[in-house]
Amino acid sequence: MATVTASPPDTQEFVSLTAPETHSIDFIPDRERHGRIGQQGIFWFLSNTQTLSVAVGFTGVALGLSVWVTILGVVLGNAFGTIFMALHASQGPRLGLPQMIQSRAQFGYRGVVLPLAMALFTYLIFAVIDTVILAQGFKGIFSINATVTGIVIAIAAVALAIYGYDWLHLAFKVLFWLSLPFWLVLSGAIIFGDVPGKAAPHSSFGWVAFLVVFASTASNNISYAPVISDYSRYLPRNTPYRKVIGSVFLGGFLSLAWMAAIGAWLAAHLGATDALVSVRAAGNSIFDPFGTILIIIASVALVATMGEMAYSGQLVILTAFDSIKPVKPTLSKRVTAASLFATVWAILGIAVFTNVTTTIIDGLSLSLYVLTPWTIINLIDYFLVRKGKYAIYELENRKGLYGVWGWRGIVAYVLGLAASVPFWDLSFYVSPVAKSTNGLDISFIVELVVSGIVYLVFARSIDLSKDAAAVKASDEKLLAAGLISTAVHESAL
Repeated sequence: MATVTASPPDTQEFVSLTAPETHSIDFIPDRERHGRIGQQGIFWFLSNTQTLSVAVGFTGVALGLSVWVTILGVVLGNAFGTIFMALHASQGPRLGLPQMIQSRAQFGYRGVVLPLAMALFTYLIFAVIDTVILAQGFKGIFSINATVTGIVIAIAAVALAIYGYDWLHLAFKVLFWLSLPFWLVLSGAIIFGDVPGKAAPHSSFGWVAFLVVFASTASNNISYAPVISDYSRYLPRNTPYRKVIGSVFLGGFLSLAWMAAIGAWLAAHLGATDALVSVRAAGNSIFDPFGTILIIIASVALVATMGEMAYSGQLVILTAFDSIKPVKPTLSKRVTAASLFATVWAILGIAVFTNVTTTIIDGLSLSLYVLTPWTIINLIDYFLVRKGKYAIYELENRKGLYGVWGWRGIVAYVLGLAASVPFWDLSFYVSPVAKSTNGLDISFIVELVVSGIVYLVFARSIDLSKDAAAVKASDEKLLAAGLISTAVHESAL
């Protein structure tokens, strides 16, 4: 039986920066595991340290809430959504697979296409939102043609996605340290009154508006749930759950709360409706061209997050094709998938969606609707039912342990989503309940309860002894193939 010496935790951050990443939807062997736990916090901090997060803070003030009530809604919704996001992060080191491959255990080899479609839809929504923000913002500030902006950022995002995991982590790390001082200076100027603005408008508390802020903020980080393991799967398998969850939570929570709080202040005191324009104006009021430099850095950070969407999007596309007909993941297939995905979002962002505010609110809401049932099913299965023990080889076996169609996950998902429809509140569809309650939207709560309970009930019929035997057999195959080391395997159990 071959053994492989794996890189221990916290020794190497980046190992492959000279060529595109070679792995795709396949298992990451122990010998190639690397990275630091703190690297995860920096990655997800930067993911939210950009103008989309600032725009999230506009919603409460636009609905009549005060800055402080908006910030309270942001903090609570952010904490709620980030819990789900962070819990998924622990699956990457343990399983060494992209996030959605693992969902075959709940939905089946082909049934996983259902959540895959929902995840891809969500990535597309956020890529379109980012394109609209950058294209419209650069057109208004620098008079750059929106089509040119959309094409350039799509090409840059695809290039980053093709080079892959280590390049993404490196880019996020550099942009984190580059942008942090600028945001700190802007925040200090706001706190100490160095950014002039009019008095905040009269506001009144409303539960509907507060819950809109809560839900839209929660959806921002819940929307990352299907991609989290994509960026933690190279960590050593014996990485402690607690540490990786904590690192991701702090990174994702602190940055979104901070940026959305800035957005709430800008909306109340500057009447901001465009994140790029308002951040530039506030920054330039400190000294010119401080604000212009800040939005350029923030825009590059936003493009990096679009590279993140392109990277995870191509993994989802390849997983979907593999679920229908097995495919060998190659670099050319990754390039094709990422390029097609970017082409679609560029067309939608340039030619179809132009209203930033409506696009953001509807996009965040739809993301929350379609992802909440999946995330609760996946987490219940991982932490409560199978307790992190999965047969890696069986996830690649169409006729194996997890079956072709995972009826438990599919039914629980469909029932949860269907139960939420009477509560939806969108610009193009207002449900009967939302109309009668003046916009109250508790869809995600309904989905958590319905999908969670249904799956827990169905999971009682899973033969865990059969699971245990399959996991043992799979691990023995991985050991024999030299994909995992005995020492790391035993310490990870």
